[in-house]
Parts: sequence; C-alpha cells; structure tokens
Amino acid sequence: MPTVTRRASMAGLVGLAAAASVPGLGRRSASAAPAVSAPIPPEGIGNKIKHISYSDQGGRPDGVQIMVNRGHLYVGHMFSDGLTVIDARDPRNLKPVHFFTGGPNTRTHHLQVANDLMLLGNGANIVAMQSYDNARGYFENTLADSLTNKKPFRSGLSIHDLSKPAEPKEIAFLQMPGIGINRLWWTGGRYAYVSAHLDGYTDCLLLIVDVQTPTKPTIVSKWWLPGMYRAGGEVDKTPKGKRVALHHMIVAGNRGYSAWRDGGFTIHDISDATKPKLLSHINWSPPFPGGTHTPLPLPGRKLAIVADESNAERCEKGMFYTFVLDVRAEDNPIPIATLPTPKDRNFCALGNFGPHNLHENRPGSFQSEETIFATYHNAGVRVFDIKNQFEPKEIAYWVPPPPKKLIDPRAGVALAAQTCDVYVTREGLMYVSDWNAGLHVLQYEG
Repeated sequence: MPTVTRRASMAGLVGLAAAASVPGLGRRSASAAPAVSAPIPPEGIGNKIKHISYSDQGGRPDGVQIMVNRGHLYVGHMFSDGLTVIDARDPRNLKPVHFFTGGPNTRTHHLQVANDLMLLGNGANIVAMQSYDNARGYFENTLADSLTNKKPFRSGLSIHDLSKPAEPKEIAFLQMPGIGINRLWWTGGRYAYVSAHLDGYTDCLLLIVDVQTPTKPTIVSKWWLPGMYRAGGEVDKTPKGKRVALHHMIVAGNRGYSAWRDGGFTIHDISDATKPKLLSHINWSPPFPGGTHTPLPLPGRKLAIVADESNAERCEKGMFYTFVLDVRAEDNPIPIATLPTPKDRNFCALGNFGPHNLHENRPGSFQSEETIFATYHNAGVRVFDIKNQFEPKEIAYWVPPPPKKLIDPRAGVALAAQTCDVYVTREGLMYVSDWNAGLHVLQYEG
C-alpha cells in the first residue's frame, strides 16, 4: 500500500507555490483583490450563465445536496432536520410539494438517487449539539469529542421508493450506531460508498454497503486511516486544530477516490468490495489549510479534480484551492495545477470564501472531463475549461446576492452567500443551493 510521504508530497507542491503568479494556477493573495463592487441584484450577476428562477424551498432555504428524478428535485437541509421535494418540471416555476424528516435532531443533508430509489444519510444535527463559539469548531475538532449537548437522533442509512416522485416512501433503514452519515456515493449499482461515524472511531470512515436487495442493506466492509479506531487502541496523532475524517468517496470503475478533510486524498482498489485496498495517500495540508472535500475523478484523462472546502471567515486561514491531480501513476498522484481563484470582487472581505463542491458527473447528468462546474462560498458558481490541465481557465460564472437573513445559527458567521451544491443537467440547466439562501435555477450558455 504505497503512500506518498510528506517529503514527496511537499516536493510536488513546491512548484505550485513557486508559480503563484502564473496565469491558470489561480494563486493570489487576498490583498490583491479589487474593492467590493456594487450591490448584487436578486437574480445575481452572470457571465455566460443566465438566471431562470428561484425557490425558498417551502420556507426552508438551508439547502445542501440536490438530486434529480422524474422532473423532481430532492434537497437535503443543513439545519432544518429534513428533506424537501420540489416539482421542477417547469424550471421557471418551482413548486415545493413535500417535506419529511428523519426525526427530531436528525440531519439528512446528503442523498443519492437512481433507479427510482433514494439513499438518504441520517445523522445527528451536529450544529445543534456542539458548543463551539464559532463555525470553525466543526472543522477543527474530532467529531467524536464534539457533541457536548447530545440529544436523541437517528443514525444510519434510509432507503426510499421514489416511484411516486412527490411521495418518497421509506422501505428500509440500516442502523449505524454512532453520530451518523456525512455523505455517500451511489449511482444505482450493487454497492453504496458511505462516509459515516461509528461508535469507537474518532470520526467518519468509509463503509461499503451492499444494497442489491434494497430492503435489506448490509455493511460489507470498513476502511479508515490509521489512528481513527480509538476503541481498537489506535492512537490519534492528528495535530490540534485539524480534523481527519472521510468527507466522501467517488467511484469510477473499480477505483475509489476519497477526500479526508485535513487528512488528504486517497485512491483505493475496490474490485473486491469486501476488502478495499489502499493504492496511495497524499496530503498537502500542511502547508495548505486542508478541508479536502470533493474528489472528482476524470478516468478518461487519468486526472482528478479535488476541492478543499474553505472553512474560515475572511480568509483567516489563507486561501483554499481546488487542485488538479495527475493520477496516471495511481501509487503516486501528483498535484499539477489549481483552478483559478475568483477575483472579480474582494470576496475575503465579505465572509467565508473559497471552494466548496463540484458537479460530480453523475450518470444522466451533464458529463465532461474538460468542463468543470464548481461552487464557491461567497463567489457563487464558476465554470472552468481544463482542456489544458496545466492551465485551467475560468470561462463562466454566476455570483449570487447575499441572503436576506442567516439560517445558520453558529456565532461569528457573516451575512454572505454560501453557495453549496450544483447539479447540472445534460442540457446545461443548473440547480444551485445555499446554506442560507434557497435554490436558484440557472442556464449555462457557454
């Protein structure tokens, strides 16, 4: 199981740091940003992206992940303990048609949809059970030690029948004792790849779940980074202020690509789902701030686009980036570029600023290995051309207005757009969520 050493990883990143002023790498200091421009109108400001419509999601504007099935949207919520179904058959007139909850204090913010089924992650509403004095506490502490105000909640994987799109019906629940699911990947095959916390572990690990019989899901394997199995006597050597946890895995063929927050990026051979095999592990934090979040494989080009989620107000930790990795040698993935950092406004001055999610090229959606759709806290949606993987270029953008009010209850959070997820249809229709500001429908015109 070859692992890229810190020395080798740093050597590969030195070139990126040295190239901070090279066009295409998008590296720049916050001090170089222009002054804050004129106010943003309700429809936002777009370049090659047109605003179509908006929904407050039935009065619950705290949206996270978006899935699409039979003309309906399924939107998980960050703070509202539930999921909203929206009739989007007319994208100019979105109609919330249903809301349901996994139970009190239960967050269901991430989900996957395929074959008229929905796999929904259930777990603790962590924000309601933590006692940190600012939003960074969630990102800088081990999850197992973070619930200081624990309340009853449901933890596990629920499976729902979507044959009636507006009326999801739960048909199975796989209990996972612990704090619950963060995120998962499933596109209709036999296995779901789940990030979840289980009792005895410091934080979220990989669970591979057999869902061939949807009414009887079964965990077939687990995998974690060394030091995470506290109950097994492993010693956690994570530095103070860092958090090592699986955000999620994305699968391409028999390979799994994973983001581990401050723990870096891994590639696994998952040919045998019962025995995932580590092929490589690289971590660029430090010197970069971490928060590794979304690991998008581009298997036809032997590349991976890996977004680090920004998690500090006003760039207090420095800049976060989205990296382009060359993964031709699976035992030695190498960062070769970063996506350009948005610079049309002084986004650092407005609040938390930096990458969050990537459109994940799901089957049935817009799929490209040359055009990348990315969301940014504060800076909306950005579209990048990576035909030349060494010099990515921004080719379109949309900047949202700030929310009217905060739904996020955490202290010290600025009243700024926090664009969260983007789902892009084959036709270039974009559904875009925000933790505080509802859902926008956009049309890519590039």
